[in-house]
Amino acid sequence: MTSKQTLSDWRASALQLEQQINHVVVGQQAAVRNLLIAVFARGHVLLEGQVGVGKTTLLRAIAQGLGGHYQRIEGTIDLMPADLIYYTYLNQEGRPCVDPGPLLKQGEQLSVFFFNEINRARPQVHSLLLRVMAERNIGAFNREYRMPHIQVFADRNRVEKEETFELPAAARDRFFMEININTPSDDKVLDDLLFNPRYHDVDALIGEMAASQIPYYQLNDWAAAIQDSIQPSAALRQYALDLWKATADPCAFGIALADVEMNNLLQAGASPRGVSYMIRAAKVRAWLENRDSLLPEDLQAVFAVTMSHRIFLNPMYSYRQDDIVPTLIDSILNQIAAP
Repeated sequence: MTSKQTLSDWRASALQLEQQINHVVVGQQAAVRNLLIAVFARGHVLLEGQVGVGKTTLLRAIAQGLGGHYQRIEGTIDLMPADLIYYTYLNQEGRPCVDPGPLLKQGEQLSVFFFNEINRARPQVHSLLLRVMAERNIGAFNREYRMPHIQVFADRNRVEKEETFELPAAARDRFFMEININTPSDDKVLDDLLFNPRYHDVDALIGEMAASQIPYYQLNDWAAAIQDSIQPSAALRQYALDLWKATADPCAFGIALADVEMNNLLQAGASPRGVSYMIRAAKVRAWLENRDSLLPEDLQAVFAVTMSHRIFLNPMYSYRQDDIVPTLIDSILNQIAAP
């Protein structure tokens, strides 16, 4: 039985990790908090952002804090599913050899797996990755390999569209969160990034962090204990249900957007899996805020990051996805009364 003191000790460690990451990756406090929530909810994350905004540095910082092993693979159009499992080469004697690939190389110690530019890889590769995400195991070399601690972070390049394969709705729904990593807007932060030599050597920057602050092999137990310790009221359950229903039928809640035919707007709203992820994320946020009950602000804080990528517009509006979905999310939060 996990005690309140144990949960409090874990919280202190989590907040210390957050503080250290924010010292390494500046100007990304919201993204860092969301990633921390995903870590303690044991959810996989899809990152979006332009090149050079610090996505890899951020994930390396998280991997440093969690311990375990970190693996990265680059999405390319010629990448095949087998490339994630093994690679072949000729040894010094000229004989062909087979070694474990990035998914298998570290065995059960694999903690963070970063798939860079996932939309450059073929759908067959996506399918293999989705199975690993869902089942945390994979079959290879006539045996099953377990990866009980793996957490997948995938990056989707939103600038270049040539030779890319967009993730289908079912694939995006498997990701716990979709987090945008944008260039910081604060001039002081930008000045520091440009002219402070500290930020020019990523290896040295990551090396400043204490390693293995959070035992990665205990995270699954931590996550379960956090979920059990946070309880919602009946009123909050209804509030969460209304938020979810509004993603599929905003008209029923009196939500209207300018220049949009609301009856023809949506192809699909968030899935049941999506709303369960929202509740998981909200509970972790409440825990980080040192509470043992959910408040409306917990749901509101994680609503966009857990639900936006699960709202699919009809083709006539899909080209305006980046504008309409955030507006719809804001309208839902503003229109539905919190308890």
